[in-house]
Amino acid sequence: MRTQTPAQVRAHAAAAPELATLDAAVSDCFACPRLVAWREEVAATRRAAFRDQEYWGRPVPGFGPPDARIGILGLAPAAHGGNRTGRIFTGDRSGDVLFAALHRVGLANQPTSVSRDDGLELTDTRIFASVRCAPPVNKPTPAERDACAPWLHREVALIRPTLRVVVALGAFAWAAWWPTLTAVYGVRPPVPRPAFGHGAVWRGDGVPALLGCYHVSQQNTFTGRLTPSMLDEVLTAAREVAGFAGPGDVGLNR
Repeated sequence: MRTQTPAQVRAHAAAAPELATLDAAVSDCFACPRLVAWREEVAATRRAAFRDQEYWGRPVPGFGPPDARIGILGLAPAAHGGNRTGRIFTGDRSGDVLFAALHRVGLANQPTSVSRDDGLELTDTRIFASVRCAPPVNKPTPAERDACAPWLHREVALIRPTLRVVVALGAFAWAAWWPTLTAVYGVRPPVPRPAFGHGAVWRGDGVPALLGCYHVSQQNTFTGRLTPSMLDEVLTAAREVAGFAGPGDVGLNR
């Protein structure tokens, strides 16, 4: 099995001059043996409903324009979602909820996403994950989170000129933002760190605002812990922080 050291990951991430180069490097990462073994096992065995499809089976890069004003930070790709399709949140129930909401608030051109070539386009929004490989039972370890962090840090650094707000989907993503704040902006997190909560807001000087949102997992959406209106409210708040005055101005008046 191929491996990479933490130093190699940091070097590869830091060397990426643009998002396309970074995305390619992310997709070729082998830093975490447990995650590599799991993503490849899932891609080989497949779910019965997708047995005729070729799985991506690699780390999943971010998705969205390089001049995004809004960032959406998730946990990790789903085993039969992003790990299958090669695009974050694409092809799973969580993505169905997220992309429908993005479409409702004017940040996506269509309400569904089923494959990398389905025509989906995001407006002023980029989606990325704290951990880029699908983890067993959707639970990456702290060591895996830290090993993957350089990819997140470099992605945020590359969109830093336009990034105005980050929506953290869940407590894991909320916690992953604070090291990113230090690595990219040189800002130490407040002490104590603000607690995650749905609708939580943190603002700092000269850095993107941070908004908390319950994760769009089936556990949250099927039980009603996160409703469509609750998700719409957070995304609408993100639009306002990013400087969108109304539904018709997305992409204008930077």
